[in-house]
Formats: sequence, C-alpha cells, structure tokens
Amino acid sequence: MVETMVEIEDARRSLGRFGVWHGGTPPKELAKTVERLGFGTLWVGGSPSGDLSTVEETLDATTSLTLATGIVNIWNSDAHLVATSFVRVQERHLGRFVLGIGVGHREATAEYHSPYESLSSFVDTLIANGVLASRLVLAALGPRVLRLAAERTAGAHPYLVTPRHTKLARDIMGATAILAPEQKVVVDSDPERARLLARSTLTRYFRLSNYTSNLRRLGWSDADFADGGSDAIVDALVAHGTADQIAARLAEHFEAGADHVAVHLLTRDDENQVETLAALAHALQL
Repeated sequence: MVETMVEIEDARRSLGRFGVWHGGTPPKELAKTVERLGFGTLWVGGSPSGDLSTVEETLDATTSLTLATGIVNIWNSDAHLVATSFVRVQERHLGRFVLGIGVGHREATAEYHSPYESLSSFVDTLIANGVLASRLVLAALGPRVLRLAAERTAGAHPYLVTPRHTKLARDIMGATAILAPEQKVVVDSDPERARLLARSTLTRYFRLSNYTSNLRRLGWSDADFADGGSDAIVDALVAHGTADQIAARLAEHFEAGADHVAVHLLTRDDENQVETLAALAHALQL
C-alpha cells in the first residue's frame, strides 16, 4: 500500500495543477503549445482509440507533457488491447501517461448494459494485464463509481461538473485519491456573448442521461436543461469572463478538494486559441 501511495503521488505530480482538455486528436502544434505554456497535462477527449496511437504520437512530439485520455470508452475498446497499448506507451514514455476510462453514454451505445459491473470487470482485466492502478482514473460522477475509482484506481476524472460536485466527490473518495475534474471556460467579458457560445456546446449534454442525472443530484431541474440551459446552470457549468476571473473560478475547484483541473476552452471559429491559452496560462501563473 505504501508503494502504491508513492506511485499515486507521482501520478498526481505528473498531472500538474492545470491541464488542457481537447476533444479528439490534438494537433501536434497544440500539444507543443500546451507544454510550452506550462500546463501539466493534455487530455485527449472524445473516446480515443484503445490502441492509444494518438497518445503515443503526441507524446513523441513533446518532451515533458503528460498525456491523459478523457476517456477510452469501454464499449468501443478491447480491454486486453488497451492494457497491451498502455504497457507499450508506459515503457516508451515512462511516467508521462495517465489512462482514463469510462462507460460513455447510454444514448450512444447499443451494447450499454450493467455499466458498473462492466466497468469494474474492465478495470480487473486492465490491472491483471499490466496497467498500473496508479496510472488509471475513471470517468466518475455518481457515488458508486466515485467509490470504485478511489478503491481500485488512482482516482476520478469527472466531466461537466461544478465545484459543488468536486466537494461531494472529495468527501466520497477520501483524501488520498486523485480528483481531476474538467471545467469548461469561455474567455469573454460579455456575459451574453459568452453564454451564447456556452449554450451551443451544452445543448447536446443536456440530452445525455448520465449528465442530467448527476446534475439533478446537485439540485438542478428539467427547467434548467431547457433551451440550452438556464443562465444559472450555464454560469455554473461554464466559467466565463476575463482570464483573471476564470482563474478565480478554477480556484474554487481546488478549494473544494481537486488536485488538478482540466481546462476545456470553448472558442469561436475566428478566435486565436493559442493567444487565449496564453492569456489563461498567465492568469494561472504557470
């Protein structure tokens, strides 16, 4: 147990305080930029392939950045393939990879059944085939999977959550597990314009039962999910304002018990993402 705790601490340090969450395969130049700006981790979102080729290519293109998957979907990937791929990546880039896995969405998966049992079994197979528990995190929202994450893996990577959820998750998971929530942000000091961009992203999440069930546990109602979301829920789920104002919002997750925050930057087509990330990095004192 002592050795495991040391390894979890190593994983916690490798994540750093802040990361960048990117949906889909990250361009190599983006990865280099994230590394140069001082973010600890680049999260590869959007159900990356279980062969982890995207992760390996991005690690090859950088020197110190940690890569994490957010998340490999257990219905789309064979556990043995994921385990073999993890071992390959870990040997090639020691200490620079964290494997995030999860069950995804009932609405998007025909095979979806017994999600808790299926996830637990997938974890068993991974660990039995060389995946380090200290380098494994689960997409977890509800109490049962949060407890599984704390008991069987290094911790949890909750998505579409608020600092209040972070506090509840920390209370459930205890002090030692890694807690690395994702937080959407819009760098725009005009609240109405920022909410418009936020709603264009949030609308699809309000159609997915695992997210709406979790948000209901936090006190939100169907009325908050309608028409892209009430102002209150949009403001809770998407931090917006100046870079300094967003930095203050992100600090709320740490006050609630987070170890790391994955910053999910929402931008318009004409926005310079690098400049915006640089402004955030400056505000976060990276």
